[in-house]
Amino acid sequence: MSQPIELIDIPAEQTTAVTDLFLAVIAFLVLIYLLQIDQYYPWKAHLWAWAFAGLSLAAALGAVAHGFKAFPVAKNKIWRLLFLSLGLTVALFTVGAIFDIWGITAAQTALPLMLAIGLAFFGATLIWPNNFFIFVIYQAMAMLFALLGYGWLALTGQLAGAWFMVGGIFITLLAAAVQASGKISLRFIWEFDHNGLYHLIQMVGIILLALGLRASLLAAP
Repeated sequence: MSQPIELIDIPAEQTTAVTDLFLAVIAFLVLIYLLQIDQYYPWKAHLWAWAFAGLSLAAALGAVAHGFKAFPVAKNKIWRLLFLSLGLTVALFTVGAIFDIWGITAAQTALPLMLAIGLAFFGATLIWPNNFFIFVIYQAMAMLFALLGYGWLALTGQLAGAWFMVGGIFITLLAAAVQASGKISLRFIWEFDHNGLYHLIQMVGIILLALGLRASLLAAP
């Protein structure tokens, strides 16, 4: 007889699952919007849509992992797929930044290399499955590169929406720092641990990134 599926009964895990679900929905809505707006850069729009698809999938998997009780084997499979999604999402995010900094030729050249790096990150999580610090380093390096690139574009006025991108990346780094701390928590009506707070902060970052991408996609070449 199979074990019935049960909701988690830990308050902090419950809020983590719910905020993960909201994060997944917001990321999915952004990807739909990017594909719907009139745009001068369809390759870029599709690239970022895939990045947000990966983020949406990772967040949805996180909602399942945090929200339900499951056998360890099932949880391990969920986390593996989640890290694969995150690895490819960060890789696509980096390629998106390369597009804005150096152009489409550089981005298309970098795409297979960055996807290979994303898969290498996933391979590292299989070797060290309980070491979240691997993702922290991987994400931080990509975000710092993008922050410097978009900061330069914003200061030189070369890209519409660059300041929104800077804000979104800065918020993403702040959210990652909160999550990596493993200790920060907050009780406001409900209990939020470092994971739940990460999701709440990251939602703001996604909205800023969406505004920046909208501005750049609609700007005439």
